Amino acid sequence: MNAKIEMRGVEKIYSSAQGMVHALEDINLTVEDGEFLCILGPSGCGKSTLLRILAGLNQQSAGEVTVHKTLNHNRPENAVVFQEYAIFPWRTVRDNVSFGLEMRGAPKEERKKRTTQYLAKVGLMQFADHYPYQLSGGMKQRVALARAMASDPEVLLMDEPFGALDAQTRSVLQEELLRIWEDEKKTVVYVTHSIEEAIVLGDRVALMTARPGRIKNIYPVDLPRPRHLELRVTPEYSRLAQTLWEDLVDEVNKVMLADGEGHGSG
Repeated sequence: MNAKIEMRGVEKIYSSAQGMVHALEDINLTVEDGEFLCILGPSGCGKSTLLRILAGLNQQSAGEVTVHKTLNHNRPENAVVFQEYAIFPWRTVRDNVSFGLEMRGAPKEERKKRTTQYLAKVGLMQFADHYPYQLSGGMKQRVALARAMASDPEVLLMDEPFGALDAQTRSVLQEELLRIWEDEKKTVVYVTHSIEEAIVLGDRVALMTARPGRIKNIYPVDLPRPRHLELRVTPEYSRLAQTLWEDLVDEVNKVMLADGEGHGSG
């Protein structure tokens, strides 16, 4: 496979009311073309900061980030799906999904075709003329996913997109996301705090340390696809989940200790 994303020596330092914060340190990471990479780590370790740097929403303080683009210059470099429902309340579902294509100046027929295609993929055709206030949380995230995919980005970046949803809805959307990804094999970088979600979705899991965030270890997920709910009861899943937890718990404890010291000194 070919590298799609390369991060070399990436650091992020920013100022806060408490002084300078070293959020990321010496991040070295390669994401292959068509890979589904999950980034897992404790709260506050810089997972979202890393994703925002990849999205071009934040600038790294040091290091290099390279996204190897295709020859199709009309494709956006990335699209981002956040945990918050970042859709326009004044636009219908159909118009929300077509928004990225409009911004690119895509012809009307192409916009209509791709919008219809992705509304069908996320099961929202019958809600195409509804407004966001008429939708559940899970349906709003389907709209956000359809909009991101319809614009045909080089890379799909996802920041805990299902984190605010109930467990049943989250499981359904995980399977829908995998079904769409397996159909298109788009490069995905997915931030999560859930070991279960990382194993179910990812080709590999990049485990981050407590702040300053570094890549502590990378684990391949050698479990067959397509993956469904039944995966969670297999011995292979249990072994990998235990291994990830044993590696992650040290970092979680560091965060808790640092928080306790911070409260104690305040």
